[in-house]
Amino acid sequence: MHNEVLQNYIDGAWRHSQATEHREVRNPATDALLARTPLSPPEEVAQAAEAAQRAFWGWRQTPPVQRIQYLFKLKTLLEEHFEDLARSITLENGKVLDDARGEMRRAIENVEVACGIPNLLLGDFAEDIAHGVDEYMIRQPVGVVASICPFNFPGMIPFWYLPYALACGNTVIIKPSERTPLTMVKVFHLLEQIGLPTGVVNLVHGGPDTVNAILDHPLIQAITFVGSTPVARHVYSRASAHGKRVQAQGGAKNPLLILPDADPELTVRIVTDSVFGNAGQRCLAAANISRRYSQKLPNSAKWAMGLSLVLRWDP
Repeated sequence: MHNEVLQNYIDGAWRHSQATEHREVRNPATDALLARTPLSPPEEVAQAAEAAQRAFWGWRQTPPVQRIQYLFKLKTLLEEHFEDLARSITLENGKVLDDARGEMRRAIENVEVACGIPNLLLGDFAEDIAHGVDEYMIRQPVGVVASICPFNFPGMIPFWYLPYALACGNTVIIKPSERTPLTMVKVFHLLEQIGLPTGVVNLVHGGPDTVNAILDHPLIQAITFVGSTPVARHVYSRASAHGKRVQAQGGAKNPLLILPDADPELTVRIVTDSVFGNAGQRCLAAANISRRYSQKLPNSAKWAMGLSLVLRWDP
């Protein structure tokens, strides 16, 4: 990698953004400049949305058993490039390599689950729920969907949504974190190889103005977001005001209760991994530990816990 200006992927082609502002992507360990992320203007969000809308009806009418063939190819490529993607996560995010490998393993597992969509999409039928009334339930794609992704899991969290959205017949716009965009750029180079119809997947870099353009664009029917609670509230209120379906996941606080019969050494390992794993940047990190249950822990455990800025001892 080098300090290049990243490109968007829109309508099946890599395009230089017309952005006038950029954000530097730096290696947290060395502060080396890795790349510059364009803060794409609303016009480029519109280009991606229009490309995805043009692709939607053809993709929607592709049978699910055919759509998942692309995901099988994607899984193969992700496995082949597993180590390179894990190193990319470590390089731009700062988490240790084993954590990055675990992240990519979870990403691939989501692709595997999405390959079962022909069964997962099955509807329901109930005969005679009332006199002369039968009931059907069918699952249908909603159209163009967008995923606004966080910095802490640049490889995994986009895969919470991307493979399922594709398998269900939606077309997709991904907005990676402007702080950690490199891994998703690599993923899109793999997506380019599997032969998806033009416009089915799109990548737009950017910051808050880019996000607001996604939330406002009339062709985008659904939004998914993972990030801080204040931004989640903003995403939900602004997108839902435009009639979009919104899934906004904010921050979390996770209490731990350490019971008197807990094994001290095992507890140390579990708690320190919870607090410091993934470079301390995951929503499941321990944030509160009750004092009354922790008196039997060795001093080493209390010292390790006290290092974390996010840890708070409850009275």
